Formats: sequence, C-alpha cells, structure tokens
Amino acid sequence: MILIIVKFKTKPGWSEWWLDLVDHFTRATRAEPGNLWFEWSRSVQDRDEFILVEAFEDDAAEAHVRSDHFEQAMKDMPKALAKTPLIINTKNRAVRTTRCARRRCRGAMRNLGVSEPRAGSGQTLPDWSRIAPGVRRLQ
Repeated sequence: MILIIVKFKTKPGWSEWWLDLVDHFTRATRAEPGNLWFEWSRSVQDRDEFILVEAFEDDAAEAHVRSDHFEQAMKDMPKALAKTPLIINTKNRAVRTTRCARRRCRGAMRNLGVSEPRAGSGQTLPDWSRIAPGVRRLQ
C-alpha cells in the first residue's frame, strides 16, 4: 500500500472554493482501480489549510499520477495555492481492515472517551477535535 499525505495552504479568498476546484479530481481519483481512499480534511485552526490523505494499492499509484485528471489538477491547483504543498509519501505492507482491527479501534476510541454512533440511536459522530486537535473531517 502507498500512503500519501499532502498539506495544502490556499491563498486568502480561495479556501471556500477549494473543494469545488478539486471536486472532479477527487471523484475521478476515487473511481480509479486500486484507490483505497482519497479524503480531504480542513484545519480548524487555519481555515486556509487542507489535508489530503490518500492510499493506493502498490501497483495503482503510477497510473494515478499519469492520469488525465491528475495532470489537469496540477494545472488547476497552483492558482489557488499560497505555497508549494508539503507531501509525505510512504510505502507500507498491505493493510487489511479486519474484525480484530476494528475492535482495537473501538477500544482506543473508548479509552479516549469517544463512543461510536450506533445505527438508529440518534448519536452524532465523535468530536474529532478531541482526538486530533486542529483537524476535522469534511463531510
């Protein structure tokens, strides 16, 4: 698995338009064979900062960076960016979500005082700012 984390700093005035600007790129990447996830988050401390967490199967990353939508995004994004994005890229052993892994995650959430919402319970999603200060997941 290849895991990539990218931190984008938008120019003032562009932060409210950023997700619209990258919408086609996001949808097209999520539809790629071998894409495991492609998720945007936004800093709650700096409204002009966005974090992209993406993961690919080992053999899918090269096709991603050679795709037409990637090439177009590289042309579209610079006009909205205040500086060059910061990128972390790592290759890991294959990661599978197993029942045991989900249990460990739930246990860790309980240890943090966060409960997972149950279907039909009326509970809301956890306050992720307690778990990862400064970042919240965009819906």
